[in-house]
Amino acid sequence: MRNLLLTLLFATAGVLGAQSKNLDIYWIDVEGGASTLYVSPSGESMLVDTGYETGDRDAKRIYAAAQAAGLKKIDYVVISHYHADHAGGLPGVAKLIPLGKVYGRSDDELEKQNEKWRNNVTDAAKGKRIVVKPGDTIPFKGVQTTVVVSDAKVLSKPLKRGGGANPLCKDAEQQAAVGPENQRMVGLMVEFGKFRLLNLQDLDWEREMALVCPINEVGPITLWHVSRHGGLTGSGAPAFLGAIHPQVIMVNNGPRKGLGQVDNTVKSTTPGGPKPYEKNSYLRMAKLAGVEDIWQGHLSLVDNDPAHNTAQNQIANLEDTADCKGNWIKASIAPDGKFTITNGRNNFSKTYTAH
Repeated sequence: MRNLLLTLLFATAGVLGAQSKNLDIYWIDVEGGASTLYVSPSGESMLVDTGYETGDRDAKRIYAAAQAAGLKKIDYVVISHYHADHAGGLPGVAKLIPLGKVYGRSDDELEKQNEKWRNNVTDAAKGKRIVVKPGDTIPFKGVQTTVVVSDAKVLSKPLKRGGGANPLCKDAEQQAAVGPENQRMVGLMVEFGKFRLLNLQDLDWEREMALVCPINEVGPITLWHVSRHGGLTGSGAPAFLGAIHPQVIMVNNGPRKGLGQVDNTVKSTTPGGPKPYEKNSYLRMAKLAGVEDIWQGHLSLVDNDPAHNTAQNQIANLEDTADCKGNWIKASIAPDGKFTITNGRNNFSKTYTAH
């Protein structure tokens, strides 16, 4: 009887231990391609975007992150859109580690110059390609993963933690839609307990506004995987940023891509029109009410002014491309909402509590 009780106690402890495991996220340095690897408490994995094709550099970095996470395969792959920096590395990844189902947008309005990157998806999927629409979910066990935008359509009804009517929409600036790829891309909301991550990759201003005006379909978030690699030209609409109200921001940029660009779409004040907004991308994020921290994949070598970059101990890579070590940034999120972000370059870490 005593041995039976001990066995039951150890079995119960094992179950409780498994339930308390964290969601881990690796922002992989693909030098501006915004590749991210998620590992759920169940041990399942999801890779969002695969970086560039160039010499399988990015595929090897993704594989190294998968090895660090103890993965033997990647269960789900999401390709946000058919651009070289997001789908170029997929064949190389497929050569290094087995892949499960591949999710993405449809072939509608596919431009000739992007057919190669679409073909990467169809070839890697081998009949396991799934086209998603807003409201669909990725069956990523233990983590609610919802498609919030795809094929230029947004959610038809708010998420459970949506923010209701958005007063910031009144007199907010509207901008014209950009080309089809950035309009038709797949964006995700990833939720684990109180922790909410929004990843819209390269979504443009016009579709951002559709997500939050007149109704804020997504609500406030914990962590924003910043759009456009941190270069908010034609994105980062004030009405959108105020609606999502991020607590922490992750900039998956390159040394000379994304962050550091100046938004030339900023308009002058006109009587009765929208107010001008901050044209420097970093400052536009840093000035947001409630933002506790900003992390960067790279020091911006387009604009390395310390006032236009976060603290260096929160930047994973400081070098130009030729010398880049490809350091990742990792977040580990506990079920109670506490999460720790660690810089792979120097092991500097900070812990936060999701609101």
